Amino acid sequence: DYPQLMIARVRLQATEAEGVLHDAIGSKPFCAALLEAMARRRDFGGREGELRAACAPALRGLRGEPSKPLEPAVGKAEQSNTSVIYGDKLILKFFRRLENGVNPDIEIGRFLTSKSFPNSPAVAGWLEYRRKSGEVVSLALLSGLVADAQDAWPYTLDILGRYFERVTSTPAEPGPDRPADGVLAGVAEGEVPDRVSDMIGIYIELARLLGQRTGEMHLALASGADNKDFAPEPFTPFYQRSLFQSMRNLTVGNFQLLRRRLPGLPDPVRPLAERVVALEPEIMRRFQAIREQPIRAMRIRCHGDFHLGQVLYNGKDFVIIDFEGEPARSLGERRIKRSPLRDVAGMLRSFDYATHAALFRQVERGNLHPEQLAATEPWTRFWYQWVSAVYLKAYLQVLGRGDLLPREPESLSTMLNVFLLEKVIYEVGYELNHRPDWVKIPLQGILQLLEPERPA
Repeated sequence: DYPQLMIARVRLQATEAEGVLHDAIGSKPFCAALLEAMARRRDFGGREGELRAACAPALRGLRGEPSKPLEPAVGKAEQSNTSVIYGDKLILKFFRRLENGVNPDIEIGRFLTSKSFPNSPAVAGWLEYRRKSGEVVSLALLSGLVADAQDAWPYTLDILGRYFERVTSTPAEPGPDRPADGVLAGVAEGEVPDRVSDMIGIYIELARLLGQRTGEMHLALASGADNKDFAPEPFTPFYQRSLFQSMRNLTVGNFQLLRRRLPGLPDPVRPLAERVVALEPEIMRRFQAIREQPIRAMRIRCHGDFHLGQVLYNGKDFVIIDFEGEPARSLGERRIKRSPLRDVAGMLRSFDYATHAALFRQVERGNLHPEQLAATEPWTRFWYQWVSAVYLKAYLQVLGRGDLLPREPESLSTMLNVFLLEKVIYEVGYELNHRPDWVKIPLQGILQLLEPERPA
């Protein structure tokens, strides 16, 4: 039933019998046994260590009556991990990249559950392997299943599709209702103009709600003063220097890659890339602010890989999932306390990506001719800037006058722009290596951050 779980075809030499070696999670009895093991907190010994199955108090309520077993089925969503869904109650996610230490998805999930944070799934159990040396390896996480919810990424693309259908029938450009350039533009303004609400529609309210939930998530993650793994910590000169060095190394590596790939880039994209390459000294100058200026803010445990694909929408509210962090980073890196603005920067970049992905989809479906893309660009920026402004305003209202973020508007803007710049430079390397046709998106993002007065 699950061809993706097939590992190899095998043949027994003695009998010439043939069979298939497959991942055990394709076996319903095996999956049922795992759930039972967690409910009973069972341990299974081995030569080098033991498999431990554990459960949290939430399991009893989520599972329901043991006399009514939940039917297991392998999840169909394409992702780096593999999941088993039990009825409409639970989901067991297996981590495919194993490292020594507790996976942040388990660690943060348990913490948020203990704080009764309502907008992430409750942790119900987990599987781990304990070596005799004492090292722990996280294997899987069991949590409540968010029923009747959809991934916020395709949901946003669908809404944007309808938005572009409206704007392509509007001959005029957005005009003066567009907020001034700058990532914090519009945050200090009053109500969103009626014309903006009419054009963007329901997503204005969704952006506000998502900003609120993001802020509430960060407040919850900062509420563990008595827990050394979650207690907020101030920025220190040493941490600021290491942060600058990390940003510098990222920039040097990705710009070297961009220079090597310049000759092979499409003609319309090459001028953008050349402009970006020439801005490397300016980028380094912007990053210097992280090292040279005192930062009066706090570092906390964050989501670590925050974007629309890590959020579910059930028609009424958002649920934040997948606290594993960026899979390319080591487990130790993913557990480092960082500014919550890194999560905010990730979501803002996701809004920008969504506008372009929705445009690509319109072209693929024949709803938009490629020659119309340039004319649509002002409306793309219109949507992105207003949605970002509404999201940021709601986020900052939740955090209020606390000490997680800089209180000075100029310092706040500088920090957020630096994290946005770091994120978009990371995207340049990712797109060059995985989706060269999409590299125009982060190149435009860099130009809009550094040359806001010039069209990208």
